[in-house]
Amino acid sequence: MKRSTLILLKTLSWLACLWLAAQLVWGAVNNNLGPDPTAAIAFSTGLATLYLLAITLAITPLRRLFPRLNWLIKFRRLLGLFAFFYASLHMLTYVALYSGFSLAAMQSDIAKRKFITMGVAAYLLLLPLAFTSTTWAIRKLGGKNWNRLHKLVYFAVICGVIHYWWQVKPGVLKPLDITIVVAVVLLARPILNLLQRSKRRAAAV
Repeated sequence: MKRSTLILLKTLSWLACLWLAAQLVWGAVNNNLGPDPTAAIAFSTGLATLYLLAITLAITPLRRLFPRLNWLIKFRRLLGLFAFFYASLHMLTYVALYSGFSLAAMQSDIAKRKFITMGVAAYLLLLPLAFTSTTWAIRKLGGKNWNRLHKLVYFAVICGVIHYWWQVKPGVLKPLDITIVVAVVLLARPILNLLQRSKRRAAAV
């Protein structure tokens, strides 16, 4: 891929990823986030986190299925960091707007509300991934150790989906769409591995 094309695609990716943040800022300034602005911010940032994580995880299966899409690897770090950005906004919404920076309130919530416990767990799993997303960190950890550490993203996205399900009322199916997307992405790798092994066996025979 030409450098100019790559720069253009990265610029468009930045704009697309920042679009939600811009909408939230504009809505907050103009008091246009609905009857419950805090809930609107929490919901939109949480959902954006899950979808960005799913897109990030989809890059490797897509590259394996379509080798011509190898250039997608250049966007994985960018999308992963934007997922962490929205996860941080989601967490900050809870800490600042729901808990009022009260440690006592947060401790009580984490102990009593299981969906908050799961959300905090998901965020904590993302922290080491964000901190080791640099080329320097990859060199220091070594490729194998870095890859092992970054498998935490699977647990983080699963915790995030569970957090979403536990938050909504029984019978509400809003989390179903992202659950299906995440399930497809997570199942893609083992299925592709199985197909690859089958092909190797067939070739050997």
